[in-house]
Amino acid sequence: MAAAAGAMAAEEAEEALGLFTGIGLSEAKARETLRNGALSALLRRAVLQARSALGPALDKATGTLLYNAAARLRDPKHLGFLVGYIARREILTDLQLSAALEYVRSHPLEPLDVADFERACGVGVCVTPEQIEEAVEAVIGKHRAELLAERYHFNMGLLMGEARSRLRWADGKTIKNEVDLQVLHLLGPKTEADLEKKPKAAKTRLAPVEKQKAAVVENGEVGMETRSLLEQLRGEALKFHKPGENYKTEGYVVTPNTMALLKQHLAITGGQVRTRFPPEPNGILHIGHAKAINFNFGYAKANGGVCFLRYDDTNPEKEEEKYFTAIREMVEWLGYQPYAVTHASDYFDQLYTWALELIRRGQAYVCHQKVEEIKGHNPPPSPWRDRPVEESLLLFEDMRKGKFGEGEATLRMKLVMEDGKMDPVAYRVKFTPHHRTGDKWCIYPTYDYTHCLCDSIEHITHSLCTKEFQARRSSYFWLCNALDVYCPVQWEYGRLNLLYTVVSKRKIIRLVETGAVRDWDDPRLFTLTALRRRGFPPEAINNFCARVGVTVAQATMEPHLLEACAREVLNEQAPRAMAVLEPLKVTITNFPAPKALEVLVPNFPADESQGFHKVPFQTTIYIEETDFREEVDKGYKRLAPGQPVGLRHAGYIIAIQNVIKDASGRVIELEVTCTKSDVAEKPKAFIHWVSEPLVCEVRLYERLFLHKNPEDPSEVPGGFLSDLNPDSLRVVRNALVDSSVLSARPFDKFQFERLGYFSVDPDSEEGKMVFNRTVTLKEDPGKA
Repeated sequence: MAAAAGAMAAEEAEEALGLFTGIGLSEAKARETLRNGALSALLRRAVLQARSALGPALDKATGTLLYNAAARLRDPKHLGFLVGYIARREILTDLQLSAALEYVRSHPLEPLDVADFERACGVGVCVTPEQIEEAVEAVIGKHRAELLAERYHFNMGLLMGEARSRLRWADGKTIKNEVDLQVLHLLGPKTEADLEKKPKAAKTRLAPVEKQKAAVVENGEVGMETRSLLEQLRGEALKFHKPGENYKTEGYVVTPNTMALLKQHLAITGGQVRTRFPPEPNGILHIGHAKAINFNFGYAKANGGVCFLRYDDTNPEKEEEKYFTAIREMVEWLGYQPYAVTHASDYFDQLYTWALELIRRGQAYVCHQKVEEIKGHNPPPSPWRDRPVEESLLLFEDMRKGKFGEGEATLRMKLVMEDGKMDPVAYRVKFTPHHRTGDKWCIYPTYDYTHCLCDSIEHITHSLCTKEFQARRSSYFWLCNALDVYCPVQWEYGRLNLLYTVVSKRKIIRLVETGAVRDWDDPRLFTLTALRRRGFPPEAINNFCARVGVTVAQATMEPHLLEACAREVLNEQAPRAMAVLEPLKVTITNFPAPKALEVLVPNFPADESQGFHKVPFQTTIYIEETDFREEVDKGYKRLAPGQPVGLRHAGYIIAIQNVIKDASGRVIELEVTCTKSDVAEKPKAFIHWVSEPLVCEVRLYERLFLHKNPEDPSEVPGGFLSDLNPDSLRVVRNALVDSSVLSARPFDKFQFERLGYFSVDPDSEEGKMVFNRTVTLKEDPGKA
């Protein structure tokens, strides 16, 4: 039997192959089409319908139209309608077919207005050669002066485009031939000068800062926005539907009420793009959320719209005030202002009313299966699925009144999701006071029930979700349509992950509990609060998200790419200072003044217009231990006996006079002489130094984990806690920093010359400042 079935399938494939090659497809193209089951089925229907009207021999032009109709039509129910026009020779060109496809896509409800359709597609329109000649003549007359000046270097495509816009349904080849003929008549044959290539116009280059940033006015405030991200998001707008045209999205379900609901929606929003960022307030945002924030807020901003910050506060057991506060703080820190701050709990009354309506419509029921029974994708069907509507209404009311214990009853929706999950839960019982509503409710809605309805209430146009929510798209559409409410469109994009880290709330809590990190904002983590504490500027995070791009595929990036973005921003933003982490005392025996001198140090050496700060320069200074060696190796250019060095910004060169050691032979002090740099030979190197410094604590960070994927059992069999890097934090308790940083506040940033970029930590207190190293000045080759 299997052999017979296989033979039948092969026979059908050969028949289809013959049909497809019979309309002009090459054998390779025909076989490629056969591999696409849906397309080949539609094309077979189209060809058979056309042959029944025109006979077995179809010309290639008709075949091309049939193929394009089958390949580009989103709703197969209109195939027969379109093929009828092709077969009757009423749709003759690809231009007409494109107009026809757009028309049926824009008019999803039956019946179609045939007269309106034919007007939109140019059915029955006959363009005469005389009309084409007149149109081309008018266009050439309009551009006559430029044509005579530029001759054949003129953009002939402009003439074609303008002529076609005058005669929309004219044949393109006929217009081109007429343009060529009339241009030849005006200009005569091409000369040697006409055949020479036209020199390209020089492109206007933007200044680097102008190219990177553009001023954006929002809520009366001017901020700097990375233009590349906005351009990218404007580009995405070409793929997304326009507000009110939700029905043009593939897979969107159109009901008899859809168009009226969309009309109401447009009346409320005025055609404005609306997005939302909907975090759960049960943890701190991480680098992956930064992409979501940038995409939701950025897409709205790029397209003149607004973005809501909506807390998905439907699980009172895990929600805390500190998370609500921290989430909004991070959104604003990244430079975005929500159009409105809302909560799923704002809509609990409406959601409950809709749940009752869903039961009344026979689309939801109260179920008593245990959580363990309905887990997974193949749970047993609920024996209560077909219970009477009135019974479910009474039981749901009992759930609301607290007559059922937790886990004893749920409200479930009657649908099968894309991933095969059947009848997802809409409401469950939880005897936990809610952060905002207190004890009013003991039943709480789930994400599957809440999310799309809150989007509907807020008239969201583009519900942007990460890829794992794709399996919920069908339930999203189903629920809005089951209740006859406005249905937004859900779009999915790929998550952003980083190597050498973990971002799950559960695992970060384990790191905190075991003492591996201090808290959610430990600078070795990649939560947004941690990145801020370490000193990453928000612009660097936004630029990183822009470089990752808005992709459908999941993006897993190396941390050094984020660090590179930080260096770019900090190089422009962080004023310079000098610091010594491992001090070596230096005494200048011939200091040129009886008291300390003041040295002017530019805040930004590449742009002295940004000001200077003063540092003292006196007899005793401190340099890095590593900037001195008693014995010189080949290639070593810093301080050594017989090898002087310059002091950055001081205008002096120092040379070793005496090396002082302790009893163990360790060098503890250098005695040197100094010479003004304008009279001495130029040294091989200049080193940084401090004088009358502040004693500070400096924290130097490395990766928290040793392996790229600490959660991968194949890479780390012992689990992520066994992969901790013992050298992820080194604390220098007595670093010396020049006094110019004395007035700095937490999160202020500096470049410590030759060492890296550093940020003031909130642990700083009077008399002891604390600095976190954000990144080194150059990327560590070992990290690439």
